[in-house]
Amino acid sequence: MSVFKLRTWTLRRRVTALVATVAFLLTALGVFAAITAAESNENLDTVLNKTGPMRIAGENLVTALVDQETGIRGYAITGRQDTLRPYDDGLARERRLLTVIEQGEVLFDDSDVRAALLNFRQNADRWRATVAEPVIAAVRAQGPEAGQALVRAASTAQFDAVRTSIERLKSTILKVRNSAADAAEQTGNTQVAIQISAAAIIILAGAALLLLIDRLVTQPVVDLAEQVREVAKGDYDKRIVSAGSPELRTLARDVDGMRTQIAAELTEVREARAQVEWINEQLKTQAEELVRSNRDLEQFAYVASHDLQEPLRKVASFCQLLQRRYAGQLDERADQYIGFAVDGAQRMQRLINDLLAFSRIGRLTAGFTEVDLNKVLGEVKSQLEARAGEDGEIVWHELPVVEGEEPLLTTLFVNLIGNALKFRRPDVPPRVEITAWLEGEEWHVNVRDNGIGIEAEFADKVFVIFQRLHAKDAYEGTGIGLAIVKKIVEYHGGRIWLDLDVDEGTSINFTLPVLAGLPVQEAEPAPETPSSQSPKEVAAP
Repeated sequence: MSVFKLRTWTLRRRVTALVATVAFLLTALGVFAAITAAESNENLDTVLNKTGPMRIAGENLVTALVDQETGIRGYAITGRQDTLRPYDDGLARERRLLTVIEQGEVLFDDSDVRAALLNFRQNADRWRATVAEPVIAAVRAQGPEAGQALVRAASTAQFDAVRTSIERLKSTILKVRNSAADAAEQTGNTQVAIQISAAAIIILAGAALLLLIDRLVTQPVVDLAEQVREVAKGDYDKRIVSAGSPELRTLARDVDGMRTQIAAELTEVREARAQVEWINEQLKTQAEELVRSNRDLEQFAYVASHDLQEPLRKVASFCQLLQRRYAGQLDERADQYIGFAVDGAQRMQRLINDLLAFSRIGRLTAGFTEVDLNKVLGEVKSQLEARAGEDGEIVWHELPVVEGEEPLLTTLFVNLIGNALKFRRPDVPPRVEITAWLEGEEWHVNVRDNGIGIEAEFADKVFVIFQRLHAKDAYEGTGIGLAIVKKIVEYHGGRIWLDLDVDEGTSINFTLPVLAGLPVQEAEPAPETPSSQSPKEVAAP
């Protein structure tokens, strides 16, 4: 497997391969350990449960054989049957011990033990056949003397052969036992080696896993975090890469893609911010120019209207003198020309006075105070009483107390109500209703009449200075009244607009801020129509 192909392995695949290898090695060691343990148990069983009883039986065979010889000699001397008991007991014990040895030999099936056991049987049977049984028969038939003669005549070579065969059997059993003990010790050493190998494999696997995690995860993550911190500090052009596992390399590519996108968007934001700042500077400059221009225009209007007053009064005065002194003395055309001059001078004077009043709004101020609009409406009603006539009505609801300049607010209502009375419908008694209600932090005031109304196309034009919707001979005035109203409302922090959703007449709405620190009156809902309310009316007589 090439190194390049190995580098493409994911961290999960590498860890899985490492765990599988360790598991395979540990399983193999486990199987080998199980086999070795079985062999060790078998060897220990041979030492403890097989050769142990055989060795004891071999040692006891000597005692049994000696008892048999002692019993034969005693019986040959005394001739009594009770002295033969050691022989009988020794023979019975010999047979039991041989049975034990035979069972152990059958368990581990050793040929040397089997041959030594067979040799012992042959020698023991030969000694009994040639020595013990003839002595017993002679004593029983001829008496002790005959038995003693046979004992003296018998050679000890046969009994020595039996002893030798016993020693051979014992040495053979000991050899088997030592061989099993050596095998048990070897299997024990093998088990220790297996355990050491397993521990070594686990330690090496742990070290390999730690090294793998360190090289593929820990160090690359630390390096990736350092790169991200550098980008976070402002180095947006730094490319983010990773030399770790494929997962981290993929993550680094994704983070770098995000960095690239953020850098591109940040560049756009910086460009947009620079453009906005440039536009703001331009707007600031233009605003300053506009403020200066407006100030200069207001100063010019004030100065021009003020300075034009004196020559205009002279022109008007002398025209009126001409009209009074020479009226009827000149021809009819001359009287008409003088009348035109007097009328033009008077209209010019009214225009200049209105322009002067317009320019003074916000320039000459006495400061805001608490103004009761009910009191203001009472004053306005008194001023417009003659214009309203006997059949006219000026009614209002309970109005709030606001913060502002009372003279300007009086002028505001004089212009709005005066327009409503001026633009009445023929043969219809004029009616003007003023209502107010609270919406949020603003008082909404509505002035509605039943006059001729205003077309929707002129909704914005009516608040422009010197804009007239009718011929000057149809309705008196200079066309500056609603412009003054708008400037007064805006000076007080409000806004004004024409309500077009009415069936008849004119409905003008404007707002005034709620008086700071003053308890707010309970707001009334906006009226749908003038007739839908039950107002507190104050009617013109």
